[in-house]
Amino acid sequence: MKRRPDELIMRPISNETSVRRPAVAGLFYPAEATELRAFVSELLRQGSGPAALAPAKAFIVPHAGYVYSGIIAASAYAHVAAQRGTVRRIVLVGPSHRTYLRGACAPGADAFETPLGEIPVDRELRQTLLRRGDVLQSDQPHATEHCLEVQLPFLQLALSRFTLLPLLFGDASVEYVASVLEEVWGERDTLILASSDLSHYRAYKAAEQIDAATSAAILALEPTLGSDQACGAVAVNGLLRAAMRRGLQATELARCNSGDTAGDRTRVVGYGAFAFHHASFDGGKGGSA
Repeated sequence: MKRRPDELIMRPISNETSVRRPAVAGLFYPAEATELRAFVSELLRQGSGPAALAPAKAFIVPHAGYVYSGIIAASAYAHVAAQRGTVRRIVLVGPSHRTYLRGACAPGADAFETPLGEIPVDRELRQTLLRRGDVLQSDQPHATEHCLEVQLPFLQLALSRFTLLPLLFGDASVEYVASVLEEVWGERDTLILASSDLSHYRAYKAAEQIDAATSAAILALEPTLGSDQACGAVAVNGLLRAAMRRGLQATELARCNSGDTAGDRTRVVGYGAFAFHHASFDGGKGGSA
């Protein structure tokens, strides 16, 4: 039996424009297209490692400003780029930082824009979820949310043409999130990306210890992470549950914190990139469960 629709604190707003405009260009990443393209291209070059022996189905990627977490994100997107000829659909999930909501929220917009151009929203996948009756459609939570937007320039350079299903999660159970992801899991042409940073505002050594424990839980596919371990824990936990059911393994591609990239080690934020794949995958770094 399908669940009843989860409700936002506010009412869903009407979609006045079919395009969701950039909210953090010039803040989290360069706003000028030529500069952005050059910056991301260089990050992808630096982040590339040994080629994967088999494609990954899903990734966890960080969502801070590029000067902080861009090189960690690039370690995942270099592997995404290796699937350029196969991937045609991206399911991009993350936490709602600014708007309280229950369950999942898809946008009403028909496209998401960055300085590099527009990405069409996958209407078919969106309609699949809306038919469940427990996924909200509203542009309001997406309007100023950064966790999905910062992934888009990487995707635009890593892939050729693709459609996008952006989903924000709020208060939701592991089973609910896993069921939403499994609804749009798709075949080899569909890639799942979960956007999440790790620990927040801890001293450098404390953050290293917390993030190491979080990494161990991810590699073991244990969907027990709390918000003190990962700000996107609600989406990550659902992905871990779905990955376990699908017989996937996890590999850590890269991990650090803002003390490594920005220099200040008094209050740092942790970042990690992880790939989910079948046993034949070899990411070249880290370990697998």
